[in-house]
Amino acid sequence: MSRRFMRLRGFLRKELLQIRRDPSSILLALVMPVVLLILFGYGVSLDAENVPIAIVLDDNSSAARDLAARFDMSRYFQVTRARSIQEATRLVKDHLVDGIVRIDSSFSAELARGRVPIQILLNGVDSNKARLVQGYAQGVLASWSALRAARGESAMQPGVSVRQRVWFNEAVRSTDFLIPGLLTLIMTLIGVLLTALVIAREWERGTMEAVLATPLRTGEFLLGKIVPYYLLGMAGLALTVILGVYLFDVPFRGSFAALITLSSCFLLASLGLGLFISSATRVQFIAAQISLIVGFLPAFFLSGLLFDLESTPPFVQFISHAVPARHFVAISHTLFLAGDVMSILVPSGLILAGMATIFFILARSRLSLRLER
Repeated sequence: MSRRFMRLRGFLRKELLQIRRDPSSILLALVMPVVLLILFGYGVSLDAENVPIAIVLDDNSSAARDLAARFDMSRYFQVTRARSIQEATRLVKDHLVDGIVRIDSSFSAELARGRVPIQILLNGVDSNKARLVQGYAQGVLASWSALRAARGESAMQPGVSVRQRVWFNEAVRSTDFLIPGLLTLIMTLIGVLLTALVIAREWERGTMEAVLATPLRTGEFLLGKIVPYYLLGMAGLALTVILGVYLFDVPFRGSFAALITLSSCFLLASLGLGLFISSATRVQFIAAQISLIVGFLPAFFLSGLLFDLESTPPFVQFISHAVPARHFVAISHTLFLAGDVMSILVPSGLILAGMATIFFILARSRLSLRLER
């Protein structure tokens, strides 16, 4: 058995014992994924349901009442009847409803001609929600018109027949979109936040001097710091995938080999970033703050997990390409919802591998300067 392997084995044992003595690392790696999955799976949804709207009936015909009843029966709306458009407008200004459906007084006469005079007014403060509500309202109108046409009654005659097909996320569930992206946050927490503290903790506790007294080399030191947290990160990945697929019924259409390989690239990039931060400072508090600003916040806001980056300014999109989480979000969404689409997986994986290499080179060079002082 070579001396290098013996030194590395002893250092790895020391790191594993350190993790066992510090339960916070295990909690963050194994309990935090469960907490985030429950929060995002049950508590966070981008779907709009029970949206409060006001309906103004300027036409009291049976057809108008039937259409209003369709909005009442929809699970997407919580209907309030308003006597006038002025009253409905006041409800919107008081934030009691998010939209108005006004059925015009000429509704019955125009319906006989194949036209449906309906005005839909939406509160556009939340543009994403407004677009969803608009689509739901058009869906209610289309189903009502199709039912009347099936009964042989006068109905809306559309100029264009639209047949809609949703690709990949056929159920149109936000959970199927959020859970795969949640892998990014979990592995960023483990990869960046935990490793950002490991070297700084050695300096604060005074154990770095004991490490320096050993014949351990810089590369062996970094490898000993990486392996335990890599194992924790992959355990968090496995736990998240199992809960996502079996608890929340999120589809997984890719291969597990691709998931493990590309997740390893992202985790190594996160570990490299965390080690670089940790090697640059000797104070755990500062390292934790830097890791949040440089690692977690960009992963949350600039990855495309919750916000469509295509709608952001060009300079924000340009900056987001330097965030490893953006590339892994594309990978996780592709593997779960589309499958092994190599035109997306290969370029993103190569970028993450390149980032991991750069971060490890920076961490090694920075640590070498620290150890020489």
